[in-house]
Parts: sequence; structure tokens; C-alpha cells
Amino acid sequence: MRYEQTPSGKTITVTAEDGHVLSAYLVEPAMDPKGAVVLCQDAYGAGDYIKSVCDHYGRLGYKTIAPAFYDRQQKDAVFDHSLTGRKTAGDLRKALDWDLMVLDAKAAMVRVADAGKTGILGYCVGGSIAWYCAHRLPFHAASCYYGKDIVDWLEEPPTCPTELHYGLRDHLIATEDIETVRLTCAKMDFHTYDAGHGFDGVGSGRDETSSLAARARTAAFFARHLAS
Repeated sequence: MRYEQTPSGKTITVTAEDGHVLSAYLVEPAMDPKGAVVLCQDAYGAGDYIKSVCDHYGRLGYKTIAPAFYDRQQKDAVFDHSLTGRKTAGDLRKALDWDLMVLDAKAAMVRVADAGKTGILGYCVGGSIAWYCAHRLPFHAASCYYGKDIVDWLEEPPTCPTELHYGLRDHLIATEDIETVRLTCAKMDFHTYDAGHGFDGVGSGRDETSSLAARARTAAFFARHLAS
């Protein structure tokens, strides 16, 4: 597992427009911020891995926030990659209300808006949330990693510059779905990797080479669209 054991940010709360109060992990960069990033969790919740990604973008100079999207169903819902953890995480993931996720993402976006242009970034189910929200909220850039649901929402593309990342050996996303997304999103930055699902995560699917390449691309993408 490549993540710092001691997170550098802090846990706060934000309030959505419908009054729901949710937790969020916030990282303030040590320098004047280049912009802001709303980070959407993977299926396992806003745990140490997601916090480590926040820390990473904080070190790059972005004010970064990760809202706890599962809070509407279960507070502090973070799971490991055991069979039990995967099942429980999967159940919560299936029960997500996408339009409520937009309210939660908006609350996080508002919290970091003082840092400048704001991007949205997501992994796994978070990649789908990032795509869905980038059509409905005024983000300046979106980076979506292996979002399974994106193929179902191609008629509602993001309204901001968007990049997509997929592993060519993803056991959760059909090869034909990835190809459909690629062809439909020909004008977007589309990247594939010799890896499986969750190649940036901490589970068995992690691929260090792919993770490093993808993060470098996302850093350059955000530098162009957020920090410029």
C-alpha cells in the first residue's frame, strides 16, 4: 500500500442544500493554492487511501476536499478489501442516489471555491460521480478513473474539459463499454493502461506503473485547466 499513514489534512463537515450534514477530508496546501479539487471516493469509502490522494494533490498545490458520499446511508463507512468489506461496500454503492451526490459534491465545491478554479476527480464509483457531477455543476475540469456507469450517461457529458482513465484488463467494466466511451468521447483526453480495475488503489488490482503514469497525466491536466 502506497499511502501515508499520517494524513496531513483534517476532517470537517459541510452542509448540502437539502440540509444534510456530511463529513469531508480537507487538505490546505502549504503554498498559495493553484486551484481546488473535489475528490470523489472509490467504492470502499473516504478512508486512508482517499485521504492519501487528497494529500497528494495538496502537495501539488491544490486545496483538496473529499466528501463522504456514504454518509447519507452510514456514517464513517469505510471498508477493507476482504469479502465482507467488498460486499458491504457494494451494497452501499448500489444504493447511492446520484442526484443527492450532486448536492454533496456541490457542498464540497463551495467549501474550496475560494482557492480558484475547481476540478473534480474520482476513482471507481467516484469516477462515475465525477462524470455525473461535471455535467450538472460548474467545474473547470474533470478527471474520471474507471467509472463503470459513464457508458450509461454518454448523452450527458461534462461541460468542462475532461480526461478518462481505464485499465484494459478491467474485470468490472466490459471491453466493449470502454470502447464505446472512447469512440463517443473522441474529443476528450482518453487514456488506457495495461492494468485492471482499481489500478490506482490499494487492493490487489493496484499497478504502480499505471498509477504513476495516470497521476502524472492528471497533474498536467489540472495544471492546464486549473492552475493556468
